Amino acid sequence: MTIRFSILDQSIINPGERPSEALQNTVELAELAEQLGFYRFWVAEHHNSDEIAGAAPEVLLGYIAAKTTSIKLASGGVMLQHYSPYKVAEQFHVLENLAPGRISLGVGKAPGGFQPATDALQKNFAKPIQTFDAKLIELVDFVTRKPASKAEAKPLPENNPEIFLLGGSVASARQAAELGISFVFAYFINGEEETLKEARDTFEQYQVNQLASFQLAPIVVVAETKAAADRHIPERESIKVELSDGRRVNVGSREQAEAYVKDINQPYRFITQKIGAITGTKQDVGEEITRLSKKYNIQDFVVLTPVKSTEIKRYSYQLLSETIKEEVVHG
Repeated sequence: MTIRFSILDQSIINPGERPSEALQNTVELAELAEQLGFYRFWVAEHHNSDEIAGAAPEVLLGYIAAKTTSIKLASGGVMLQHYSPYKVAEQFHVLENLAPGRISLGVGKAPGGFQPATDALQKNFAKPIQTFDAKLIELVDFVTRKPASKAEAKPLPENNPEIFLLGGSVASARQAAELGISFVFAYFINGEEETLKEARDTFEQYQVNQLASFQLAPIVVVAETKAAADRHIPERESIKVELSDGRRVNVGSREQAEAYVKDINQPYRFITQKIGAITGTKQDVGEEITRLSKKYNIQDFVVLTPVKSTEIKRYSYQLLSETIKEEVVHG
C-alpha cells in the first residue's frame, strides 16, 4: 500500500515575527509542499491567539489556491459550532468553483480558542444554540445537495468538496462513518494507541460510504539525528478539559488549560493524554509511519510540524519528502 503525505499548518507566529509574516510563511510552505509532491495542504483555525495567525481558513485557502496550481487544499478545520452550515457550504462551493477538484472541507468540534473568543463569535446566536451534531448533518446535506429547506448553497460546483470530520475520539470516528464522510484522527492531540485502534475499528464497522477514508494526523519532526528532532517536541502530553455539561475541549499544555478554565463558570476536570509524535531521522520516521500504516490500515497521513522556526520546519518537510521518494514507507 502506497502511503500519501499531506501537511497541516497552523500559521504559527515565530518569535520576533508579525502575524503577516506567519501567514506568508504558510503560503510559501504550501508552494513548497506542491513542489515536493505532498498530496494535500491543510490550514487550521484558531481564535484570539498571540501565537497562531490562522483564524480564517476559508480566506487563507482562497489565497493559497491562487498561488498554487495542483496540490489539493483543505481546512483543518472550520470550527463549525460558531457558524451557519449554509454559509460554510457556500464558502467552500465558491472555493471549489475557483479551484475545481482541489478543495476539501474539514470541520472540527473544538471552539478553536478560549471562552471570550467563543462568546464573541456566538454573540448573536439564538438560544439554545444549535448543537454541533445537528449543524454537521445540515452541512453534509447542503454540500451533498440534499438541503432540508428550499435554499441551495449556490454557486454549486461540478463536484462536491470532500468533507472530513477531525477528532480524537471513538465517538467522532463513528459519527463520521455513519454520515458517510471521511475522518482524520487527531493523533497529535490523542496519541493513545488503544483509542486509535478502537476508533479505526469503529469507523470500519459503521462505514456507509466506502469512498470515505480514515486518516491519521501525527506530529512529525525529521532531522539529521533523533536527538535533534526530539528537541523540538519538549512536551509529550496534552490536556483535555472535561466540563460538567459534557463538553470536552483539547487545550494543549497544562498552562493553556489553566488559562482556559479562568473563563469557565462550571465544574471541570483535567484529563492528561499522550500526544502522537513521530521524531527522528528519515529512517526512524519511515519505520514508524510504516508500522502505523500496516497495523491500522491507513494510507493517508496528515503531518503537523509545530516547530517555531520556518527554516527547521521546511527542512523537516524536505527530509520527509525524501523519505517518500526513497520509498522507505512504501510497499
